[in-house]
Amino acid sequence: MRFLTKFVAAATDQAHFPAAVLPEIAFLGRSNVGKSSVINSLVGSKIARTSSTPGRTQAINFFEVRRAGEPKPQLWFSDLPGYGYARAPREVSGTWASFIEPYIKERETLALCIVLVDINVPPQDSDRQLIEFLFRCQRSFALIATKADRLSGNQRTRAIRELEAAYPEASILPFSARTGDGRDAVWRLMMDAIRAPES
Repeated sequence: MRFLTKFVAAATDQAHFPAAVLPEIAFLGRSNVGKSSVINSLVGSKIARTSSTPGRTQAINFFEVRRAGEPKPQLWFSDLPGYGYARAPREVSGTWASFIEPYIKERETLALCIVLVDINVPPQDSDRQLIEFLFRCQRSFALIATKADRLSGNQRTRAIRELEAAYPEASILPFSARTGDGRDAVWRLMMDAIRAPES
């Protein structure tokens, strides 16, 4: 399935948020978790900029997503700045809460939060804090375990069990941007989420 995408806006302040016109899927995760690679894999093109330097994304980037052959876009992706990276400039990271938290708490078209964790890394306190925050905000979310191709079958099973024990309230899907494993399952989650208000 092909998707056509278009950059909509980069927001570093609530005043810069584009008008809320379509259901939105937010992508959140620690710096260097592979967020941009996941987004690019889902749409089949390089819309989100990847970097070997963690903490590079410092704005909420909005992208319009349209299925090829459809006359209108179905949804937007919002790519949020990574968290938990100490070398991000303090004056920048200190301002993130001023526009990221309001976006998550108040954005009326936010249909689903995709929380990305690296399957190769043990559960982190920062991810637990994010999940607890999403619970407090009553936001629907799914947990995607990235870079799953780096583990063998048994290693992957053990890692998923460890994540399930750490985050029992989350549904967890392994994902590989390199092989595309998990891509269809994530798309099903997202489409179910944007249809939910109509049901």
